[in-house]
Amino acid sequence: MTVPTPAPSRGYTASKDQLLARLRRVEGQVRGIEKMVDEDRYCIDVLTQISAIQAALDKVALGLLDGHARHCMHEGIAEGRTDEMATEMMAAVGRLMKRG
Repeated sequence: MTVPTPAPSRGYTASKDQLLARLRRVEGQVRGIEKMVDEDRYCIDVLTQISAIQAALDKVALGLLDGHARHCMHEGIAEGRTDEMATEMMAAVGRLMKRG
């Protein structure tokens, strides 16, 4: 009989329920925009909702980065992977900042 391995602990593990709830709200907002487009709503109203979604996703991303810095990088430093972890995180920040 195989013993299941526990899921790894991530930087967002403690706030996973909040994270999932926030992502479900974003998903609902996206469906709302789809409905707005289907109903030929005013362009600026659609763009306003897109901006709200982007802000919500930015908040999720910042929370994930915070968890990564406080948890994952801490573990990486303890394992002697400081440069690797810092490079990885800065690459992620760079990808988040490249928009439009």
